[in-house]
Amino acid sequence: MTRFIDVTTLSKLVAKVGVTDFMAGMSQAVREDFVRWPQFDKSPRSACHSDVGVIELMPVADAEQYAFKYVNGHPANTALGLSTVMAFGALAEVRTGYPLLLSELTLTTAFRTAATSTMAAKALARKDSRSMAMIGAGAQSEFQILAFFSQLGIDTVRVFDVDRLAMEKLSANLAHVSGLTVELCGSTAEAVKGADIVTTATADKTWATIITPDMLEPGMHLNAIGGDCPGKTELHADVLRAAKVFVEYEPQTRIEGDIQQLKADEPVFDLWRVLDAQIDGRDSAEQITIFDSVGFALEDYSALRYLYELSGKLGMGRKIELVPEMEDPKDLFRLTLDHAATAHVSKVA
Repeated sequence: MTRFIDVTTLSKLVAKVGVTDFMAGMSQAVREDFVRWPQFDKSPRSACHSDVGVIELMPVADAEQYAFKYVNGHPANTALGLSTVMAFGALAEVRTGYPLLLSELTLTTAFRTAATSTMAAKALARKDSRSMAMIGAGAQSEFQILAFFSQLGIDTVRVFDVDRLAMEKLSANLAHVSGLTVELCGSTAEAVKGADIVTTATADKTWATIITPDMLEPGMHLNAIGGDCPGKTELHADVLRAAKVFVEYEPQTRIEGDIQQLKADEPVFDLWRVLDAQIDGRDSAEQITIFDSVGFALEDYSALRYLYELSGKLGMGRKIELVPEMEDPKDLFRLTLDHAATAHVSKVA
């Protein structure tokens, strides 16, 4: 039987473990898989674009397990009462193809994105970083802030969003977090000024320059997570050229990330090589670093693997008959007879 985790079960699982401990565990799982990067069969995600959004399929596998995620991105969905991003995914055995886990991934993706951001920042940001600017106060924002607060010691966050209500939502959601100061700002420039780390998480699928060269300061680390499809950017091209840029999977990021603005011969660096100690991350305290994150399937593999192991340990999730369980694997037709005295078959004249 396949284990099934829906949104309610995932929420109970997080509550049982605790938000920050759940986030830390997922960050560790992502890091464990990134450092064995060469062991995975990887490809850019398959995307179906329309005028109003995108639907994507993200597969990845190692020798033991296969994972995929179905995910959409529709910025106007909030007007319909729907999330802009919705996802589900599965984890299966490579040896048999048997599906081990079917899970919601909308809430989980927010956790895994924040976990990946902090994993990168631990390797790239200055160790004395204490302040962050959060540009975009949508669905990802609280997760990002809590991850940086609990794992990197960020204690001051300055927030800007064109939607004032979104900023107030964020502030209310984090009001209970002791030791964290949240300041609401009137512009991106105001939020970014003096920040050690800048996280951009905007939703509009347009060529945009949320961060411009005049906003950069020595030693700043930029965590750019909003650019995730062709024609969608957040950073001015000269911001990229002024920094050392790190990516998840370059063939995908060249198509979807902020670096789609760069020429093919302008260099970027693999984050996994930093984590595996093959190359250096930050070269100096004054250097500007960028994590141009578009979200990669390996992170979803890690998230699904983490959910499968944790839910098994805690005895959570229910079993469903997602694929047939048969006494005779060759007798699939028997399933049409099991719940009927006779088969009703009509002959076409």
